[in-house]
Amino acid sequence: MANLGNPQNTIAVLQKYQFNFQKKFGQNFLIDTHVLDKIIAAAQITKDDLVLEIGPGIGTMTQYLCEHAREVVAVEIDKNLIPILEDTLKEYDNVTVLNEDILKVDINQIAQEKNAGRPIKVVANLPYYITTPIIMGLFESHVPIDNITVMVQKEVADRMQVGPGTKDYGALSLAVQYYAKPYIVANVPPNCFMPRPKVGSAVIRLTRHKEVPVFVKDEKLMFRLIRASFNQRRKTLVNGLNNSPEIDVPKELIIEALKTMGLSATVRGETLTLEDFAKLANIISE
Repeated sequence: MANLGNPQNTIAVLQKYQFNFQKKFGQNFLIDTHVLDKIIAAAQITKDDLVLEIGPGIGTMTQYLCEHAREVVAVEIDKNLIPILEDTLKEYDNVTVLNEDILKVDINQIAQEKNAGRPIKVVANLPYYITTPIIMGLFESHVPIDNITVMVQKEVADRMQVGPGTKDYGALSLAVQYYAKPYIVANVPPNCFMPRPKVGSAVIRLTRHKEVPVFVKDEKLMFRLIRASFNQRRKTLVNGLNNSPEIDVPKELIIEALKTMGLSATVRGETLTLEDFAKLANIISE
């Protein structure tokens, strides 16, 4: 089968099927073999692995995954790509293509049926508008995952790995770092894709923590506090929490909790660490 990492081969497939890129699915197909090699290496894929691929497109990365993994399950939302994938992947007997929305797929069931419940590896080239819901969905549903290696918009990758006090620091940084260790593998310029996106991209690997790094009694409360404190960045933490419909805690109690932690009532959410938010949640839940 022709290697789709080669732009000429990708163009040939798209022409053969008269494929039209769908704006609503944020489709940008990777056409760079070096980047494909880097993703496979970063995800540390071996013949023991079951890989879940989100958004296979025309199967460029899928071909690579099939070569390296024991089995691949590729979930593609665009039904127009299904006949193309049947063609580009016809030489591989270790791949299953599901025409589904990844947010509705029971990934736990896939891990049970195809991997005896052992941790799976996730690889994806994600459109930026849906990056956060997909990654958070994978973590929050407590699917057995070893690592998630994804191509995302450069600024989203930056946001996932920064710490307190930086302008990119926010709810996504905290959520990702609570569940996983982020590591930017490579920056990927627009010319590595077809069509060319307007912004740069990056490959980031999120290695799932064996144990979460902080002790928190009520995970959901902690994330509600985090979201509320970043919803209005310019406000103090106390006001941000006080104005949030998600937080039903009297202002005095919040000030008292911060005082217990040795923090002033005028502190802003963006200066708190993950550990601080965990402490705050624990004090409030008591």
